[in-house]
Amino acid sequence: MMSSPARWTRGRVLHRTFAIPIVAAALLVAACAEHTGSDEYPSRPVTIIVPYAPGGGGDTFTRAIAAQAANILGVKIFVENRTGGGGTIGVGSVARAAADGYTLAFISTSPVVMAPNFLDVPYDPVQDLTYLARYVVSVHPVLVGGGSPFESFSALLEFGRANPGRLRWSSAGINGAPHVATLAAFRQEGVDATFVPMQGSSEVLAGLLGGTIDMGVISDFSGALAAGDVRVLAEIGPEPIAELPSVPTYEQLGYPLAPTIFFGLAGPAELPDDVVARWDEVIRTVTASAAFSDIAGRLNGKVAYLGHEEFERHVLGDISAAREALRSLDEGE
Repeated sequence: MMSSPARWTRGRVLHRTFAIPIVAAALLVAACAEHTGSDEYPSRPVTIIVPYAPGGGGDTFTRAIAAQAANILGVKIFVENRTGGGGTIGVGSVARAAADGYTLAFISTSPVVMAPNFLDVPYDPVQDLTYLARYVVSVHPVLVGGGSPFESFSALLEFGRANPGRLRWSSAGINGAPHVATLAAFRQEGVDATFVPMQGSSEVLAGLLGGTIDMGVISDFSGALAAGDVRVLAEIGPEPIAELPSVPTYEQLGYPLAPTIFFGLAGPAELPDDVVARWDEVIRTVTASAAFSDIAGRLNGKVAYLGHEEFERHVLGDISAAREALRSLDEGE
């Protein structure tokens, strides 16, 4: 599925004492140039597409990766924000790019694991992408305002069951992993809540603080938590929040979806083996640096490097699990 095309094997040009016709000599020189220096990757600038707006967690992590990778690889690396479609437009443009390693994409859970189940996306997440490496996993907790009457997730659920439609909530986007996983949890709990569409974590946080929603599911919460402006009730992923180990996870609560929110790098299908290996090495080096760990700490991310083969297994497993869970939910309607 992700096999790489055959490539030329470099040969050695042996110098002879006999004369070579001028035209033949020129062709030989051109061939040598083609299969030596130009085969070294990378030999020109690389572009990484971020399918979200500037300033978010994925954008910040990718720019940190790009800055260090440029020094390691010795070429310029441009980060381009190409937004729209909940991340699917940018990912789709990379899926259609030349499979040469010069156009790559920041990817996360929503556009590759969740969105293809709801949208007519311009790519097949199984067939059209090469998953190079993972660098971060991110927590996405269920939050309420600091003055909320809900002291626990069970209390919030009890209110939702007793008051159909009155529990108002939001996440940073529609049909993303936090949105869908929480819908699945509410359905299992018999909660009829009202989703309020919002764009981005900052708008969700403002809604919590302003009282226009009762609950939000976002990753950018540390400052508000430290100030006492929000309270954490649950974590949508499979692993507890390190700083809040007593907060229950969706997996511990037995909900059908408890997605790992991952950040990683991908390219088009059929990337050459040397490109895959080079970026695997680069991401491993960058994620081991103190500078990257500092950024992860500030953005509620956990450095969680996975190389190409393991990352690909994880992503394809998540895609399969999400499809099965959503199929079961549809059959249960």
